[in-house]
Amino acid sequence: MRAIAAWLVDRPRNGVFGLATTLLLPMSPILSGMVMAHLVFANGIRVPVVQALVAGSVLAVIALVMNVSAIQIAVSALTWWVPVFLLAALAGYWRSMTLALQVSAIVALLGTLGFFVVVGDPIAYWNNVITASVQVLGQAGLQRQADMLLNNQAQIVPQMTMLFVSIIWTFYVVVTLLGYALFQLLPDMDGVNGRFCDLNFGRVIAVLMAVTSVAAVLTGSAWLQNVGFVSFIIFWLQGLAVIHWLQAAAKLPSFVLIMVYASLPILNALLVVPLAVLGYTDAWFDFRTRIGMKKKTRLEK
Repeated sequence: MRAIAAWLVDRPRNGVFGLATTLLLPMSPILSGMVMAHLVFANGIRVPVVQALVAGSVLAVIALVMNVSAIQIAVSALTWWVPVFLLAALAGYWRSMTLALQVSAIVALLGTLGFFVVVGDPIAYWNNVITASVQVLGQAGLQRQADMLLNNQAQIVPQMTMLFVSIIWTFYVVVTLLGYALFQLLPDMDGVNGRFCDLNFGRVIAVLMAVTSVAAVLTGSAWLQNVGFVSFIIFWLQGLAVIHWLQAAAKLPSFVLIMVYASLPILNALLVVPLAVLGYTDAWFDFRTRIGMKKKTRLEK
């Protein structure tokens, strides 16, 4: 991976090739977004913009030759590149990955509120979406999946807004962090914009989560429930950062960290919720600072 990271930024055309190629590969949203983030961290804003335009033009020509929709490729490029570009650009400008992620968390919360303002009634909106999805699945011959979605519609619909926002936010943040990890493989770039293991979303978001959750219980308000859930689930990344910190401080064996990552694709929510609890409590009690101070005290003695 170190060689790939160096090759992508060695010459501008390498970055163009990396962006264009990864957009055509399986798992393109992750791979292409990761390359974009890496290029922004390494080269700033201007060079990646030019590289993205050239890569998009090359892909458009390929689409015309292969009789594929150039609009579809353009939409994919904008969807996978632009949010990651903005997040990486903010982190690079502020020299702080933590600050950029804190801002992204606030944007996610505002997006949740905005969904209620724009859509009005999320229940009706998601019912229409699921009904359309059931029809598409049925036409594709996936009747079993269509029936399963239809049978669980009443349970799924009230949770769709917060799940949608949480998944979208998590995707773009994780892809940006992967690009940052790739960037840190370059010589003398480790921790330039901060370390992931020091990530802390802060007590402001923690207080917001507590207030909205209590208010949601008292009032039964749907928008408060959604904001409370999103503000809570954001902390799963801080919980993962705590695990990284403990491993780096030799408080946990590397095997534990490996098992956490290996379990994430399988367990998903079963693992994300405990990580969110860990991250949320860390925002209040700052475990890493406390452990560091105890270690420092022992060394002084």
